[in-house]
Amino acid sequence: MKKYIEIRKNEYYDSVTLMSLSAQIKKRDDVDNIVVSMGTAMNKELLEHVGLSNDEVESCDENDLMIAFEISDSTEEEEITQEIERRLKGDESGKEHQKENYTSLKQAMSQEEEADLVVISVPGEYAGREARVALKAGKNVMLFSDNITVIQEKELKELAHEKELLLMGPDCGTCLINGVGLCFANQVNAGDIGIAGASGTGMQEVMTLISEYGGGISNAIGVGGRDLSREIGGIMMKDALRLLQADERTKIIVMVSKLPDSEVFEQTRELIREELTKPVVLAITNREPVEVSEENVIVAESLREAAAKAVELSRGTVVLPCENIIADTISFSPKQKYIRGLYCGGTLCAESFYYLQNKLKDVYSNVSHEESSMLEDVFASHGNVLLDLGDDQFTNGRPHPMMDPTIRNERILEECKDPETAVVLLDFELGYGSGADPVGGTIDTIREGKKLAAEEGREVVFVTYVCGTKADSQNKAQQKKLLEDAGCMVAESNIEAVKLACELVSAQ
Repeated sequence: MKKYIEIRKNEYYDSVTLMSLSAQIKKRDDVDNIVVSMGTAMNKELLEHVGLSNDEVESCDENDLMIAFEISDSTEEEEITQEIERRLKGDESGKEHQKENYTSLKQAMSQEEEADLVVISVPGEYAGREARVALKAGKNVMLFSDNITVIQEKELKELAHEKELLLMGPDCGTCLINGVGLCFANQVNAGDIGIAGASGTGMQEVMTLISEYGGGISNAIGVGGRDLSREIGGIMMKDALRLLQADERTKIIVMVSKLPDSEVFEQTRELIREELTKPVVLAITNREPVEVSEENVIVAESLREAAAKAVELSRGTVVLPCENIIADTISFSPKQKYIRGLYCGGTLCAESFYYLQNKLKDVYSNVSHEESSMLEDVFASHGNVLLDLGDDQFTNGRPHPMMDPTIRNERILEECKDPETAVVLLDFELGYGSGADPVGGTIDTIREGKKLAAEEGREVVFVTYVCGTKADSQNKAQQKKLLEDAGCMVAESNIEAVKLACELVSAQ
């Protein structure tokens, strides 16, 4: 094997582009390891950890692009660097794409004067400054970047509110504005259902199911996961709800969120009661359904139910759930008692966690806010475990599992080796920003995991869910078939997947 390290001074690319690029090239059989990232302290530490550092790496800074890889002796370094270059230019076929590249936000805004929305994906220490520049220039902002302080977030949202603009984020991964999906988004039908959400994959789940049930989306506004905290006060959620009330295309509103601060939620209810005349469906991920008395509010007990209720209001027809049928009784060994959920989507993980808390004992998760159900060590499972593998604990210096399945694949094998594992729960997200073949990147690991268990006289059942639409480029039907052919159970929604897993272990 041979190593290659290159530093490109003052050449910046956003983290999503670089993580996706690294994940794609890493699939090559002749590439043992590859890191293409900006020269942050964390990324430099990662290169040192994998043995791809040198003095030049140590001396570079956050504005410099680091390219480092280890390849087989028979592969030419130039072959890999040329592929990296093509992907950096957004050109996988070798043909030229006509697009402008700008070196600063101010330059871009001066050349694209008609643009009224800016997507920001830079390191958190710079993201707040760039967002302020955009807001002061009268632009709406989708802030994909994380690591923004709560104080910065509140200041930016107060500025946006004052200027009647949107500050979507920070750490906002999903939006659909005027029919255009931004960052992690799906190809959904246009329609009259508007969504305001403080949870990325929660919004994706609701949007895709609405589309699959025959409804459509007018706009989907992400506000960032901390917006409904006491510190932020729901500034953008309230403004998003007002915008959807004023939007002529929107007839039904869906509000999606993890459990909000109680005081902020009461303020939001007051706004709904006094300012909104349109029907509102609430999808609040929590152990118990929230209680409301407003006449125009419907509380959904799951993300699937929220999508179904919204479509029923829109189309005037009942949406029936798809029941999962267990064809054969599974004979688990006496030690096999537990579910291990390995999630790419944080909100999907939270929904499953709260459901299982009401059904089973010994349920733990890194999304829990209660000390009794928190994991002491996220890298060691005991009991029923639901993991959000997109959390910073797993992704520091590594691509998100929606773009690169390596983190999850490693954990799948660990769980299959555990004699107490009965069921492995997996979610797969399709759409923009996700990998070209999400299931394909994991299917061999699933087969290997089942084989490892079988060699010890055990059967591990995989219960899966594919979040996406028929129109997504990854071909949802084909993705589901890959899972079915590998002996996996495939549910039609996240809540149905966790219910099925629960039924399997409860039957023993």
